[in-house]
Amino acid sequence: MSNQLRIRYPDDWHLHVRDGEVLQKVLPETTRWFRRAIIMPNLKHPVITTAQALDYRAQIDAACPASDPFTPLMTLYLTEKTDPADVRQGFAAGHIVAAKLYPAGATTNSAAGVKNVEAVYDVLAVMEEIGMPLLVHGEVVDADIDIFDREAVFIERTLGPVRSRFPKLKIVLEHVTTSHGIDFVQSCAENTAATITPHHLVINRNAMLVGGIKPHYYCLPVAKRESHRLALRAAATSGDSRFFLGTDSAPHLRSAKESACGCAGIFNVSVCLETLATVFEQENALDKLEAFTSLNGPAFYGLEPNSDYLLLEKTTEAQPLPANVEAQGESILVFDPGFALHWRVRAE
Repeated sequence: MSNQLRIRYPDDWHLHVRDGEVLQKVLPETTRWFRRAIIMPNLKHPVITTAQALDYRAQIDAACPASDPFTPLMTLYLTEKTDPADVRQGFAAGHIVAAKLYPAGATTNSAAGVKNVEAVYDVLAVMEEIGMPLLVHGEVVDADIDIFDREAVFIERTLGPVRSRFPKLKIVLEHVTTSHGIDFVQSCAENTAATITPHHLVINRNAMLVGGIKPHYYCLPVAKRESHRLALRAAATSGDSRFFLGTDSAPHLRSAKESACGCAGIFNVSVCLETLATVFEQENALDKLEAFTSLNGPAFYGLEPNSDYLLLEKTTEAQPLPANVEAQGESILVFDPGFALHWRVRAE
C-alpha cells in the first residue's frame, strides 16, 4: 500500500456554515481543503429568495480567507410559498444551484419547511424543466413513526412518488443513513444521487447511546444500526458515481449541544479527509477516494472537477485531533471518529 495519495481538491456537497461570528470562525476549516461547497439555507431566518441568497453569499465571501480560492454554491430553502419565477430567474442567472426540501420540523431551523410536498409541485415542475437539482432531507416527522424508521418511510411515502411524478428532476437524497436509501438510489435509472457524511461511515447508534448519552454524536438523521453503516461504507467506497461526499458538517456551540434539548449536528470538516482516508483504507478502496470526494459530485451537478491537487500522507504516529473552534466565548467541538488518525493532508 502506498503511503501517499494524490487527489484533486475535493468539494463538499452539503455544508452548514451558519452566520455571524460562527461563520467567520468555521469557514476557514472548509476553505483550507475544499474548493466549492453547497451551502445549506436553514439559518434562523431561512434563505428563501434569490435576493436573500445573494446577501448570504456576500457574508460568506467576506469571511473567506483571501488566500483560499473557494466558491460557495448557494441554495434556496423551499417553502409552500416559494415563487417558481424567482427559482427560475435565480438559477438562470447562476446565483442559485439547487433548492432544499426540508419537511417541516425535521431538523435544525426547519419549522418553515414543507408540510405537504404536493404544495411545491409547481416549483418542482420548473426545476425539472430547467435542470435544477432538488436536495432532500429525507425524513418524515410523524410522531408515531420511530425516529430510526423515518428515512425509510419518507422514501416510500414521499420520495418515491416525487421520483415517479418528475422523472427528469435531478434529486439528491442528502446525508443518506440507511440501506433503504442506498437501495432506492441504486434502483433509479437516472437523475438520482445521494450524499454520504464522514460520520455516518464511522458511527452507528451505539456511539450516541451506549455508556451514557453522547450529545456530540447526535445528528439528524440520527446514526442507525450497524447493518446500515456497512451499507453506506459499501456504497461510498464502490466507485459508484451516484454517491459522493456531503459532510453535513454542522457547527453548534458546546452549550447548545450539551443542553437539556441538545442541538443536532456534528462538526466534522476539520477531520473529514483524514477520516475518509482511514475508512477507504480499511475497505481497501483508496483508489476510489478521489471519485467520492472530487469527481462524482461535479459530474452530477454538471461542473468540471477541480484542476489542482492535494496530497494525503500516511504517518507512523497518530495525528492529534485539530483544536476545537472558538466562537462567542465557547468551543465548537471537532468530531472525534473514535480511532487514531494516521493520515494528514497537505498542499501539493
